[in-house]
Amino acid sequence: MGRDARRSAATVLLGLALAGCAIGPNYKRPFVPVPERYYADERADQRAAEARSLADIPWWDVFDDPILKGLIEEAIRNGFDARLATARVQEARARFGIARSELFPSVDYEGGWQRGRPDQIINPSGETQSRWTADAGFSWELDLWGRVRRLDEAALAAYLATEEGRRGVLLSLVSDVAIAYMDLRELDRELEIAKSTTAAFQGTYDLFNRRLEGGAASSLETARAEASLAQVAAQIPEIGRAIVARETQINFLLGRNPQPIPREGPPTALPPEVPAGLPSTLLERRPDIRQAEQVLIAANAGVGVAKADFFPRLSLTGLFGNVSPELGDLFSQGKTWSLGAGLLGPIFQGGRIKRGYEAAQARRQQAQIEYEATAANAFGEVSRALTDRANLVETERQRARTVAAYQEAVRLANVRYASGLSAYFEVLESQQQLFPAEIGLAQTRRDQLVAVVNLYRALGGGWQAEEQAHGGG
Repeated sequence: MGRDARRSAATVLLGLALAGCAIGPNYKRPFVPVPERYYADERADQRAAEARSLADIPWWDVFDDPILKGLIEEAIRNGFDARLATARVQEARARFGIARSELFPSVDYEGGWQRGRPDQIINPSGETQSRWTADAGFSWELDLWGRVRRLDEAALAAYLATEEGRRGVLLSLVSDVAIAYMDLRELDRELEIAKSTTAAFQGTYDLFNRRLEGGAASSLETARAEASLAQVAAQIPEIGRAIVARETQINFLLGRNPQPIPREGPPTALPPEVPAGLPSTLLERRPDIRQAEQVLIAANAGVGVAKADFFPRLSLTGLFGNVSPELGDLFSQGKTWSLGAGLLGPIFQGGRIKRGYEAAQARRQQAQIEYEATAANAFGEVSRALTDRANLVETERQRARTVAAYQEAVRLANVRYASGLSAYFEVLESQQQLFPAEIGLAQTRRDQLVAVVNLYRALGGGWQAEEQAHGGG
């Protein structure tokens, strides 16, 4: 037995020596053309000289709003998407553990009891016999060609891709909560405008109605004043419906039942301009790019797995146990053992292995194209977000001028009407034009905040939000 054991050990050492390298291509990040600057980024040289970027700033520093911060923290802790993404990571981690277990020998045990009467050829006396067995066995595939290691590499990449997917979910969740909250605050502003405008039209209608009763006004003036009042007043319940819908959306993102969302203090202020960073940093920061790269790594490892199928597999097996007719003698008599090695390789598979290898290469090519497309899309998203943010500044300035001009027109119309220089139709017309202008200005200011959120998301900011939030910043 000692000589046999030495032979077995030599076989194991030989297998380990042959398993030094894994066939198949080793992963190398493909070349992705990175622009020197983002499209429409007029401050590229200054941005490149600055050390920090928007995505490097914690999200609670981007918008100095404690209520928004609290909502985002709750969404990260309890949101359905965040919890679901975490569960997916746990599953992927377990699957990686399953794949990694194939690197080690598999050891099993077996025990049994059997009682019966064999036929009279081998049991002439016809006695009833008992048989007790206890065995421990092992099997181990020697990874000669790296097939198991490539499987392990693919499983690890799949796990890391799921982790990057979770970070991407957190980034989207943070952004969705922020945008919904900004929509809610903007709707609050629209409701204020609608109520104040309704009050102004109510005063106009009351005035005309009194004058109509006194015979000093026409029915046409009164009807137009009433129509203007009803048109604006109808917006109040519609805005109320939109507010409840937005609150419901926020509650769902937070993973809780519908309830009012607290709003205190002034609306969220637009943060100061911050640098967007260098385009090359997106490859290391954006979760979707990092996820796409892990998928590519897994597909690259899959090529090695498919290539290993062309070569034979060498397995070691062993069995140690006892066989006894009596339970009390099971571990003192009837000891058995065996060691063996098996070689299994393909001869003719009808092209199955070759086609499997070609399919693995095609999957790798697809993963590489998706990685390159994800990177290109990321550069485009940042450029669009920078352009939106810059253009909305000018849009807000012009709409603010429009509101100021209509406010002055309303004031002058009232002065002219009070002086008897014009009919009140001028006042009605000015008020009717002021209302949509004020709504448009409020929406533009909301769009500016959303543009910052979109830029923050496009730069890959916030994917460490959970760790930073739990670490206290």
